[in-house]
Amino acid sequence: MTGRLARIAAVWLGLVCLAGSGLDRIVAPELGWVRPAAAASRIKDIASLQAARDNQLIGYGLVVGLQGTGDGLRNSPFTEQSLRAMLQNLGISTEGGASRANNVAAVIVTANLPPFASLGSRIDVSVSSLGDATSLRGGTLVMTSMSGADGQIYAVAQGSVVVSAVTAQGDAASLQQGVATAGRLPGGAIIEREIPATFKQVGGLVYQLRNPDFSTAVGMADVINAYSQARYGAAIAEARDSTTIAVRKPEKADLARLTAEIEGLIVETDTPARVVINERTGTIVIGNDVRVSRVAVTHGTLTVQITETPTIVQPAPFSNGVTAVEPLTDITAGVEGGQVAIIDGPDLRTLVAGLNSIGVKPDGIIAILQGIKSAGALHAELVLQ
Repeated sequence: MTGRLARIAAVWLGLVCLAGSGLDRIVAPELGWVRPAAAASRIKDIASLQAARDNQLIGYGLVVGLQGTGDGLRNSPFTEQSLRAMLQNLGISTEGGASRANNVAAVIVTANLPPFASLGSRIDVSVSSLGDATSLRGGTLVMTSMSGADGQIYAVAQGSVVVSAVTAQGDAASLQQGVATAGRLPGGAIIEREIPATFKQVGGLVYQLRNPDFSTAVGMADVINAYSQARYGAAIAEARDSTTIAVRKPEKADLARLTAEIEGLIVETDTPARVVINERTGTIVIGNDVRVSRVAVTHGTLTVQITETPTIVQPAPFSNGVTAVEPLTDITAGVEGGQVAIIDGPDLRTLVAGLNSIGVKPDGIIAILQGIKSAGALHAELVLQ
């Protein structure tokens, strides 16, 4: 039994070395199977540590220094209240005075606190207008505290807002590219509180696949076990379900070094056959494993053309009539296409060639794929967005 485990470990190590080599097929006689080569990826690219997760932060602040593109204080009373509170904290009294400044905008500030972030490090921040401001270009975010879901303050943001949108307006026309009421502060927040780290205290690692799949989870556990058998002399990984892979820490291993070694291992990923369709944009994404049984497809497009040719009718001479316009509408309808094509998709290239042979646009291909799915000939999941 020990010799067979050693041979299996050697085979898996050989598969790791063969990954990405461009071979069409991988043969493993010791395991008793032959399978096509799949896409090979590093573990760090397909899975993440359960303990290493981001935390979302949010805050409310003011952006000042705008060129008349800020909130209208009458329409956004919370902006005026925030401005008065800020000035009072700075020792400036605003009692009895009405502020009409239009270079201030109230914003919501959001950021993601990365795992293991240390005190004093910087993170990127996004700001979005909360009132009726027309642009945040050229503004500066005033010191804003950012808290987590527990209500504790973890970061403080301040700095110049970077807006990539362009807005131009004249008397009779306007031009806008992008959204000018949202921007970013690269490195604009400083971390003031650390999240308690328990990485070294745990007895193992738990990986979560970004794309859940039982084949990928089992393959990842087998690759980790093959590596640990060669290095530590014991299997340490177990696939709990299609998403979670638990890794036990060997007694003589350092957890940080073990994590770095596991992240570099190569795993063959597998995904279910899926066709993703976005009817709004006409985007069609067909997975490599999609198969179609032989079907005959015809597609015709109904074209309706409406032509308006109004005629002018003149009144009789020396009458009290007026010139009138008599409408005349001509409607014609026709069907284009209608040719029959046989589609048989044993692989992705043949399927795409069969769809292109019909000569229809993306919206027609979407209708054809939906019809093939209804006929039971599309052996894949159809996802409509």
